[in-house]
Amino acid sequence: MSIGSVYEKAYKGDFNQVKVKIDEDKTLAVTPDENNRLLIHWAALGGNENLVDYLLDCGSPVDPVDDTNATPLILAASAGRYEVVRLLIGKKANVNHKTSRHQTSLHYASSKGHKEVVKILINVDANVNIPDVLGATALHRASAQGRSDIVEILLNSKHIKVDAIDSTKCTPLYLACEEDREIVASMLIKAGAQVDIRNKEGNTALDISSPKLKKLILTLINKS
Repeated sequence: MSIGSVYEKAYKGDFNQVKVKIDEDKTLAVTPDENNRLLIHWAALGGNENLVDYLLDCGSPVDPVDDTNATPLILAASAGRYEVVRLLIGKKANVNHKTSRHQTSLHYASSKGHKEVVKILINVDANVNIPDVLGATALHRASAQGRSDIVEILLNSKHIKVDAIDSTKCTPLYLACEEDREIVASMLIKAGAQVDIRNKEGNTALDISSPKLKKLILTLINKS
């Protein structure tokens, strides 16, 4: 087995094959591939918590970064690998670490709809308001994609900024309306989202809402 294929074995969760190679050469646990990823990155992405735990025991750092500044926790969160996320959090992984585009584990989990991962991240005080390079928070991402279950979890966080603006001055409500996400838009309105915030083009959420959604929003506002 070549050194390159060890990373593939780690991704596939082939514990025994990886252990054999590390037994032969202990430095493999801290040797990066061409993308600056260690074996623990691939094991985390593949979702094998036993292998991740073993690699940590072999001296692998908890928060090594690849060429995009992503840690194993970020990769596991992005792939929805709950057990690995839980393990890494227990090993004191940095839940607020940012990639080179300032995206956190919560950004990825929220964007991809990994509900249980979002829950555990928030439970260990992941910052719900960190903006990425485009100013988007986890709530922006979940709202734009209509992930109502994720939006609900985020809105229950006592620190959430409902009207956070991204680099184009769009709020989560604006993005929800732009994509005609009726359920999410309703949730945001009930959570106190403002409808009169203008983006860089001078438009509000109501301006770009469909007639049906606009009527729904106005009805909710009048009820409040």
